[in-house]
Amino acid sequence: MKIGVILESFRTDFVKSVRQAAALGASGVQIYANTSTLNENISRSDIEKIRTVIEGEGLCISALCGDFGCGMYYTRDRAQIDREKRIMDIAKELGTDIVTTHIGVVPDTENCTQYESMHEVCYELAQYADSVKGHFAVETGPEKATALKNFLDKLNSRGVAVNLDPANLVMCAGDDPVSAVHILKDYIVHTHAKDGVMLKKCDTRALYAPAYFGLRQLNWGEHIEERPLGKGDVSWGKYLDALKEIGYDGFLTIERECGDTPYEDISAAVSFLKKQLAE
Repeated sequence: MKIGVILESFRTDFVKSVRQAAALGASGVQIYANTSTLNENISRSDIEKIRTVIEGEGLCISALCGDFGCGMYYTRDRAQIDREKRIMDIAKELGTDIVTTHIGVVPDTENCTQYESMHEVCYELAQYADSVKGHFAVETGPEKATALKNFLDKLNSRGVAVNLDPANLVMCAGDDPVSAVHILKDYIVHTHAKDGVMLKKCDTRALYAPAYFGLRQLNWGEHIEERPLGKGDVSWGKYLDALKEIGYDGFLTIERECGDTPYEDISAAVSFLKKQLAE
């Protein structure tokens, strides 16, 4: 497995972030596709400039993050659906097949407007990903792995995939990342390396998409807490063993969304992963 970093986790400019990732010994980077550096309106020449900077540091792009909010999956927002497709095209031009995103929370029942809308939008995006030989990778966390697998199975597409985030499973869904690896093994194409704890159990719909389920928005900080790798409830040894067992050899992409010292935190995360992978 390879170690990557989400560039935006460094919280500095694009070029400096790339250089910091390389200096820490990462093999690749994931980039958000909703910034001034990279977005759906980017020109062909600017795409080449991004590739030149990244490849010049000996890195590759592990994935793009095409996360534009959950609303499009409940409202069938045509502009946002087309925007997501454009990001899949850009991903291919940048040398990666993977675009990751959150899609909201899969309802417990199929007999509701939310499920029907999510299925319709994800089916269209999965089919498009299939047509360009890419992957529309759904991030884990809002629901348990079994519920996500059941939803993905019904899309009947090779284009749909999973970006497995073990911390989200622990913090939000209260699920076991080790079991999730085996449940979702046929879909996993990318992972995030993040850790955390659940502070208080809740209805995840009230975290991710309250407006679409008639719920009050909950305070994330009262319910979940991200922590440095190895300091949360992810069992890293067992989790990495599970990934090895299913033959996963892709990226463990470090995501650090909090803390006042991002470079130091990411450096510690790289060291932690290297040690874990060597054992």
